[in-house]
Amino acid sequence: MATQSPFFGKRDRDTDSLTSRPAPLVGSGTNLSGTPVNPSSLTAQQPGGLAAANAATAAKEGGSKLTVGPNIKLKGVEITDCDTLVVEGLVEATMDSRLMQIAEQGEFKGSAEIDIAEIRGIFDGNLTVREKLVIHSTGKVAGKIVIEEGGQLSGEISFGAKP
Repeated sequence: MATQSPFFGKRDRDTDSLTSRPAPLVGSGTNLSGTPVNPSSLTAQQPGGLAAANAATAAKEGGSKLTVGPNIKLKGVEITDCDTLVVEGLVEATMDSRLMQIAEQGEFKGSAEIDIAEIRGIFDGNLTVREKLVIHSTGKVAGKIVIEEGGQLSGEISFGAKP
């Protein structure tokens, strides 16, 4: 005569340890961009809960953002679908982005096609800026400058050390 294993039978509700566990605690914290999030402030008017709130926060901040922090080295990659790249460490890559910010201690090596570039650190490679290039007093860009026919350049250009 076959006997039924207790693993496949009906569980006794009083001895089921799964139902006696406390509910997980939910508290406030921050999302990946560091913005404070308080789940209790989310209402039924926000479909999707936290995911919808995080997506709304990312949309307000201008889309996707990648920050390579100090002492971090990111090498041999192709960065895609990134609206903003902030370089505080070392990045060796190729990329196409909307905005690149290189901090004083940051360094980018490779090629980049950018709408707006703000350089306080070092850029070494091929840089194509479609709209605006800002090189601060601490910034250094190594490479060639090419101005296509019809392009305009105004201001002062100096090479090497300051006199």
